[in-house]
Amino acid sequence: MSSKPVGIKDVAAAAGVSVTTVSQVLNNVAYARVGAETRDRVRQAASRLGYGPNRLARALRTRRSGVIGVICEEIATVPDAGRVILGSDEAARRRGYNIMLISSVATGSDGPSESDVAELLDRKVDGVLYVASGRRALRLPTRLTGLPAVLVDADDVADTLPSVKPDRPGGVRLAVTALTDAGHTRVGMLNTSDEDPARQSTLHAFQDTLADDGLEFRGDLVQSGPSTAAGGYAAALRLLKLENPPTAVFCFNDAMAMGLYRAAAEMGLTIPGALSVVGFGNQEMIAGNLHPALTTVELPRYAMGARAAEHLIDAVEGTPGTRTARQAVLECTLVQRDSVGPVPLNRGVTPWA
Repeated sequence: MSSKPVGIKDVAAAAGVSVTTVSQVLNNVAYARVGAETRDRVRQAASRLGYGPNRLARALRTRRSGVIGVICEEIATVPDAGRVILGSDEAARRRGYNIMLISSVATGSDGPSESDVAELLDRKVDGVLYVASGRRALRLPTRLTGLPAVLVDADDVADTLPSVKPDRPGGVRLAVTALTDAGHTRVGMLNTSDEDPARQSTLHAFQDTLADDGLEFRGDLVQSGPSTAAGGYAAALRLLKLENPPTAVFCFNDAMAMGLYRAAAEMGLTIPGALSVVGFGNQEMIAGNLHPALTTVELPRYAMGARAAEHLIDAVEGTPGTRTARQAVLECTLVQRDSVGPVPLNRGVTPWA
């Protein structure tokens, strides 16, 4: 058995293609005109022979490390931040890149710190993704503006960097419409009282959806509290104890919906028999584990991470038009479960009286 290492010419011979085609396929060259069948044949031949592209040689040739940095705020506390990271990692791998992940703690309008960026630059990353936890406009370190970078769920105060965000107003419309389509005309809302940039936009989308359905907006049917289960519980008690309470409630997030479930149970209101509920976020540990399971809106977290990584790599590789600031807004989806039903027949009766 020969000890000679397998080279690119061996792969080309095994696949019946040129060396150039092998290089284009294994290096995921975006502009390469190679059919899917040929790509599969090249990859199978490379796998069978145990051949992989020489990353060091490629780095020397392209002057790129093949690594993108991902700065994620408060990884342990942001709901489902892992989905964004997974999306960016798998998209990067498909393009022949790896990610380097670091955690950052940022507050207010701060973005990544100078030390966050310096840590990645010291490791020669080709570009940076910044995954925010608070849907806000960020002030960015000057060292970041000279490097290909993309923001996830945030905006650049200076409007110089591209971003990928969910269509939150569209998601609110899906949630409220799920209630009005079920026949509910008296719809309440639990909104956050936190300093969250999405607070006002969520309320405005709620109002606009009611107006589009020809329904009256009532300020007393909107109660606010911290965007936690405890905050949702306290706000729900105020809402459900109104003289003429709503028959359906939209919640700012799934945690507040969990608090609403508790308040409804204490007042003898069944869900969805006496009260319909829709949440927002589809938080994995909450929505599917409530009883009944919560109908809610899912943010496109995986798709956001993947789209951001694709856009960043396009910028790294010099694809025309990708270094200019632009926004990608991705649609949310309604996850229908068991918490929405028709208007109760005794809607004018307060069963806790």
